[in-house]
Formats: sequence, C-alpha cells, structure tokens
Amino acid sequence: MIHHPPHTSRRDLYAAAAAVWLVTAAVLVGRHIQDAHHTLFVHWPPLFADWDPHVGPGTPAALILAAAGVAYGPPLAARLPWRALPWAVWAASAAWIVSLALIDGWHDGIARRLTTANEYLQVIGRFHDIPATLRGFDGHILAGVPGNWPAHVAGHPPAATLTFVLLDRIGLGGGGWAGMWCVVLGASAAAAVLVTVRALAGEPLARRAAPFLVLAPAAVWMGASADAYFAAVAAWALACLALALTRRSLLWAAASGLLAGLTCYLSYGLTLIALIGLAVLVLARADLRARPLLVLPFLAGLAVVPVVFALYGFNWWTAYHLLVTRYYQGVGGTRPYSYWIWANLACAAIITGPATAAALPRTAGSLLHRNDDRPAARLALIVCAALAGLLIADLSGMSKAETERIWLPFAVWLLAAGALLPRPRAWLAAQVTLALLINHLLLTGW
Repeated sequence: MIHHPPHTSRRDLYAAAAAVWLVTAAVLVGRHIQDAHHTLFVHWPPLFADWDPHVGPGTPAALILAAAGVAYGPPLAARLPWRALPWAVWAASAAWIVSLALIDGWHDGIARRLTTANEYLQVIGRFHDIPATLRGFDGHILAGVPGNWPAHVAGHPPAATLTFVLLDRIGLGGGGWAGMWCVVLGASAAAAVLVTVRALAGEPLARRAAPFLVLAPAAVWMGASADAYFAAVAAWALACLALALTRRSLLWAAASGLLAGLTCYLSYGLTLIALIGLAVLVLARADLRARPLLVLPFLAGLAVVPVVFALYGFNWWTAYHLLVTRYYQGVGGTRPYSYWIWANLACAAIITGPATAAALPRTAGSLLHRNDDRPAARLALIVCAALAGLLIADLSGMSKAETERIWLPFAVWLLAAGALLPRPRAWLAAQVTLALLINHLLLTGW
C-alpha cells in the first residue's frame, strides 16, 4: 500500500509552482530573444507554436473526456479487471489524443501534419526502388547536395520514412492514414508503460498511474506526430523486456530485442532509451535466474533490423555523423544553446504537466529511502532513468527547440510518477486544464 504523508502536500505545490515559474521565464526570456535577435525560430517560445485562440469540432468531445476522466478515471482504474485495463488505457488515450487534435479540425489537426514541407510524406515517391534508395540515403542528408532530404527525413534513420512508404504501398497512403497510424500506435505507449510498471513495481501503483498516463498534456503533440509512433515502439520494447525478465520468457525477450533494434532505426536519439532498459534490468535482477537463456533470443531479435538495413547498404554511424553536420547547417547552428539548455526543460514541464512536476520530489524521496516503500522506489528508478535520458539529450545540444514532440518517448515514462500523488483527481484536473488551454489558445506546429 502506498502511503502519502499529509505534510508533504505543500511540497507538491511548491514543485508544481517551480515548474510554472520555469515555463513563465522561458516564455518571457524567449520572447525577448526572438524579438531582439530572431534566433529562436519559434513564434511562441519555448513551444513551436503560434498564438491563435480557437475552438473546433473536437472541443465538445475534449471537454467531455476531460471531465469524465477526472471524475471516473481513478475509480475505474482501481476496479477494472487487469486484463481489460491496458486495453481501456489504450482506447482512452487514443480518444483523448484525437479529441484534442480535432480542436484544430481534421485537416489541420491530423491529415495535414505529416504532409508539410519537412515531413516524411513529401518523399514517398522517391522510394519507388527501396534498395537503391537505402543505398544512396546517406548521400542526401547534408543540406546543399542535389536532392537533399527534408529535415525530418534527413534527421532520422530510414525506418521512420519507410513506415509511411509501406503504408502507402498497402493502400493506406496520404496524411489521414499516416496521422491516424501515429495516433493509434502512439496511444498504445500508455498501455506499454502501464504493463511495465505492473511487472516491476506492482499492480497497485500501475493502477494509480493509469489515469495520468491517459490524461497527459503530451497528448496535444501525439496527434499527429511521428514521435508518438517512435515513443510507442520504444515503450513496447521496454515492456517486452520487463515481461521477458519477470516471466523468463524467450518469446518476450526476442520481441523486446526486435523492437529495440527497430527503435534505433526510427530515431538516433532513442538509443538513450537504453538507460530505462538498464533500470528494467536492475529491477528484475531478483527474478532473473534464467539470465543466459534470455540473452540469446534478445540479441537475435536486436540484430534483425540492423542486419537488414546493413545488407541494403545503409550505414547507421555514417548517417548519424552526417546528420550532426546537417543539424548545424540549419537552424540548429543558430539557435542559442544558452537559452535552450534550460528552456527545453520548460517544454518538458509543459508536456508532462504540473502533476509530474509535483510528483518528482516524491520520486526522489522514494528512491533515496528505498526501504520505506519498496514499490514506490522501484517506480522511482524507472522515472529517474527516463529523466536521465532526457537530460543527456538536452546536454547534447542536438535538441534545441521542438522538444515538446522530440521528447515524447521520455515523457510517457515521467507521467507514471503521478501514481505517487495523493488526491489524484485534483492533479488530473490540472493536467487536462493545461492540455485544453494549450490546444485552444495555441496552434501547435506538430
């Protein structure tokens, strides 16, 4: 059972207030820098967004889902049979993401998102010969070369673009199908985190985390961003690893390896998800008496995607180094590191919401006092591993701005910290209020 000492409630409010001050500072300082120097390349710093108060067809559904989620989310999460809960979380998360996206309308909220100049669908026609395109992929990463890739295609390994190419090949072409692919798959990340938390920290904490995984401000950017899809693949790789270790399953181990390999070929930065994987290994060590038997299927699965791409002529390391050069050829070389090193954290505070900020001191306390509450300490280790990955990405200088979507794969794990909070309805109300305000007051770029 999780105990919540009443004297720490004020500390929760202080932590949430600190996040508000961080975001306020990022807005005010960013506004000054952009107005004076025009070096941020965002219109509403720290977010890639424009001020545009509006309502849309998704507004009624979003308001209803928000109210219902706050009122009924915690008791439903506590009472539903476990077999039904991950599916319910997936469905509720998808509904919340779609309702928020439709505030901007079907066209602007979903169908157009992946068809703009820098997005993946712009190059579908160039993959008519997939093997030849993969062999020459590196030659189009740098800016200035003939036929250079758009920013998002150049900025990711080719598995990201190939996903949409293959969707097109099976008759699911166009922005609508691509957008819904990201929404539906992205929503499953909440279920994956839920499964992992249950396997490693126990069912009570997983149930308490469920409403926070669903009603997240991050949902604003999960509809429809390819990073939501990446987040789901990474999350399921970790969920399968947790299941493999706790159930000693060769099948789950192979599945985890396969998804982990795919994750690295969807986004270079998601190699940092290995930090959460390390936390999973640490937490499962007591259950891991069959370690040697699980290593081989995991490694076999892990090798599949890299081997396939290598056989087709794509070199991950070469492409990554070219990407670093491309990054500094563009706005990444102009955006000031001195601002984004801390303003990125303001973006993280926005997408994870005040509840996560409030829960982080409890998370640190649980980790430092492991004997006081063992399940909470186990959850805290997962959350802190995700936070460590996010901080390393921040320090790298390769994530200056737009982190409200880029860091979704880390954010979904931070949301689980909400399980440590007392009075969940009050914090869920804060979460949905923030999401609704963002989507109604701003026109987000992703």
